[in-house]
Amino acid sequence: MKLSAAAKRQGAVATNVGNAVSFLQTQDGALKVSAKVLDRMSELKTLYVDPTKNSSDLANYDSEFTALQDQLTAITSEKFNGVTLFGTSDLSVAVTADHDTSVALAGRDLAGTSAGIGNVIATAITSLGHTSLTLGTITTAIQNVATMRAANGAEQSRLGFATELLTANKANLEAANSRIVDVDVAEESTQLARWNILVQSGTAMLSQANQSAQTALKLIS
Repeated sequence: MKLSAAAKRQGAVATNVGNAVSFLQTQDGALKVSAKVLDRMSELKTLYVDPTKNSSDLANYDSEFTALQDQLTAITSEKFNGVTLFGTSDLSVAVTADHDTSVALAGRDLAGTSAGIGNVIATAITSLGHTSLTLGTITTAIQNVATMRAANGAEQSRLGFATELLTANKANLEAANSRIVDVDVAEESTQLARWNILVQSGTAMLSQANQSAQTALKLIS
């Protein structure tokens, strides 16, 4: 029973780790879209500074830019099963049944200004022509997202190996438990056969004793 319970715990931890991987995959998908949006913003910024563009062209670029800002802002609020994808707090995921070993999923503050995209989606920036929105600002945001994706990939890899180990442990525990159960069944079968032989021998001896007694009575009579 102990081995069976241990195997179930390994399976439960593997399920938790699998959920963490799904969380990271969802997060990476959001980061991938963010990178594409930022790439488009970079393109719009480059087009915006073209001196041959008229005011109507610039207004169209600004309109698309603000729509992209809204998209990025929405991404920063995305959740996975009610858990925020992007924030400052780490998530700790146990990767062993005894919870002695865990993997920290780093908090990624996508909306932040230092390591995120906050300088691009700031509410004060309403136009590509805003003085604080330079091409360098957008490029930095693109690099920040790329850094987040790289760290995300490393965490997925770490959890992937943890899942392999948990799966192997579960299989080994189940196999060991099965062997013990088989031995127990064989032992019980042997004991039952031995008991049957003893019962049959006792019955035969009793029958023989009865016959001997009856024979003796006949001789006496």
